[in-house]
Amino acid sequence: MSQTLKQKPTQHGFAQAAINELGWWRAHKFLFLRRLSQICVFALFAIGPWLGLWLLKGNLSASELLGTVPLSDPLATLQVLLTGHIPEISLVLGAVIIAVFYALLGGRVFCSWVCPVNLVTDLASWLRRKMNLPRTTQMPRNLRYYLLALVLILPVLTGITVWEWLNPVPILYRAVLFGAGSGLWILAAIFLLDLFISERAWCGHLCPTGALFALLGKASPVKVSAVNAKDCDNCMDCFEICPERQVLKPALKGKQPMIIDSDCTQCGRCIDVCAQRVFQYQNRIALKAENNQ
Repeated sequence: MSQTLKQKPTQHGFAQAAINELGWWRAHKFLFLRRLSQICVFALFAIGPWLGLWLLKGNLSASELLGTVPLSDPLATLQVLLTGHIPEISLVLGAVIIAVFYALLGGRVFCSWVCPVNLVTDLASWLRRKMNLPRTTQMPRNLRYYLLALVLILPVLTGITVWEWLNPVPILYRAVLFGAGSGLWILAAIFLLDLFISERAWCGHLCPTGALFALLGKASPVKVSAVNAKDCDNCMDCFEICPERQVLKPALKGKQPMIIDSDCTQCGRCIDVCAQRVFQYQNRIALKAENNQ
């Protein structure tokens, strides 16, 4: 295959090389597994109110697994602490469990493998490609960290967990599980923002929850790595599909093939769409130990 730079893929030719070379399944494997993960997490919450089988009771802000193991959103727990109220020990323990879990797997794994809002933003991104909409000027990526700071300051000033009234994640769960649709306008606004105003605006530039998980995942041992960067033929399919495309160039063109940028959501789509099999998941601790032998 030619090593010269190819034209940007069209809506019909996108990732076609990977499909032709690897087959449809291998060109969509991680997309399918992500959707399966998101559906399974939702199902664990849904079978309680729908079928009376309470394996996971609550929502992604705070829940209880099998009636014993507490799980809670670290950001929601921080907000409660900052209101001046002393939360239950189970809430704090649940936040620690979730924080450690995502610190090991890579914080923004939550964004691509668990968060239901990802379905909304991925749909907007897919429609942008189908409609051949031009890429718009992107917002500053550090904006979400300023919003994270604001989310943590507001409880101190108001004594209320303000963000939890606007957080689209529990809003979506309440709407689907319990028919509480009063906050669905927020999800509609996110969809329209991503589709017509700024590509990947919510997940890539605004979401404070994603900002916190990015910080938690900075030292994660699990990373995507351009292990076969020399085989890259510059087809640009990985850049076209990646929700955080700025993380790819250093791995492909730099001296460090591993994507260590915490903005990476580890969605695996760069692995899927690459016909040359440039990318793989790697454990950098195991890799370092292997290299030191």
